[in-house]
Amino acid sequence: MGMSACRFAVACSTMFLALFMSVFRTLLLGAAGAAAILAIPASAQQPQVRPPGPAAANRPAVPPKPSQLLLTERINQNTVTIISGNPNGAYLFVAYDMSAVLDDGDNLRVLPVVGKGGYQNVKDVLHLKGVDIGLTQSNIMSYLKRTGEFGSNIDQRLTYIAKLHNEQLHILAGKGINSLQDLAGKKVNLSDVGSGTQFSSRLILEIIGLKVEEINVGQADGYQKVKTGEIAATVLIAGKPTGAFSKFKLEEGMKLLPLPYTDVFGTDYFPDQLTSDDYPLLIAKGETVETISVGAVLAAYNWPKDTDRYRKVAQFVNAFFGKFSEFHKPPRLASWKTMNIAANLNGWKRFPAAQEWLDVAQQAKQAYDRSTAVQQEAVVAPAPQTLQAKAATVVDPAIAREQAQRAAPNDRAAQEKLFKDYMDWVQQNKKP
Repeated sequence: MGMSACRFAVACSTMFLALFMSVFRTLLLGAAGAAAILAIPASAQQPQVRPPGPAAANRPAVPPKPSQLLLTERINQNTVTIISGNPNGAYLFVAYDMSAVLDDGDNLRVLPVVGKGGYQNVKDVLHLKGVDIGLTQSNIMSYLKRTGEFGSNIDQRLTYIAKLHNEQLHILAGKGINSLQDLAGKKVNLSDVGSGTQFSSRLILEIIGLKVEEINVGQADGYQKVKTGEIAATVLIAGKPTGAFSKFKLEEGMKLLPLPYTDVFGTDYFPDQLTSDDYPLLIAKGETVETISVGAVLAAYNWPKDTDRYRKVAQFVNAFFGKFSEFHKPPRLASWKTMNIAANLNGWKRFPAAQEWLDVAQQAKQAYDRSTAVQQEAVVAPAPQTLQAKAATVVDPAIAREQAQRAAPNDRAAQEKLFKDYMDWVQQNKKP
């Protein structure tokens, strides 16, 4: 090989070696860089925020504006929660109507809460924080007194504001079931666990001596199981027409079973009926199904009068009773027209503010009746001085003020408003 060729070979070898070393260094640095990157914590891979300087660190947090604090306090002070039910029955819609009629901006807010139903609602009123009022069934008081399930003196801790509508027993049975006796030993849906339907149905079945195999599902699922023959019947106790049963229609072999009232049911239940007007898809036109019902109750814990919880419930009572005529107007539930909020409930004690409101209203009515009677006497035999003397005894401001204090304890502004409204009403109803 010549010198030229030899120099060329050496030059090529040198260049190849240099190129190899360059590539090797590149790969080595790349691997080291990748390892370094993988070794960095994930948090360090995020964009870094520069810490505030000394001036920012020493700057105090901006406190809420006084107006916002006052708003927060007012909203919380004047919000009343009502534990209701689910769309199967009427409780949820009753609670919604209360919210629609009684809400008054930040002055009063009625907050309906979806609940399990009557039995669980009582448990929530007694024990669940934040629940002020609950919807339940009237027969639960005698049961709890007898069993002591929620402790002693239950009638001193659980009170009622008003009796509302009646809740009817609905029993939708499937093919091959023609009477209640046919249900013996068969699967029957008593609705959701903790519901008023489950609670009252168990009591009713015990009263009539009928034993069934209980299952617990919602009414839509219960209807499907009756339809397929998986269960014999589904039961619901709710104010007619109920949201669930209104959507059902009779399939082949289905029927609503009757349960007429007898003396064995005592005073906790009432005779009732379901009609074709209530359920045109379940009952033939013009026909009725005899059944029983139980009263729906607006219940509250018996808070001491000097507490904020008592004040909130009393505030609700004043609005509810004072605006009750608004519930008779569309689009409110038709069942409001059947209710008498002054009706007494056997075995229950009324919430004190509710009883005091009714006492004031009764006194106002009596005063009006007396005033009317005096005026009628004056028309028959006018006697100005005698009339004035009798009129002076019609209204006693001291009694009216005392009743206002009882209706709104610890709230001077509310007391004064109740007193003034009553005296204005008396003055307006006086005739010369």
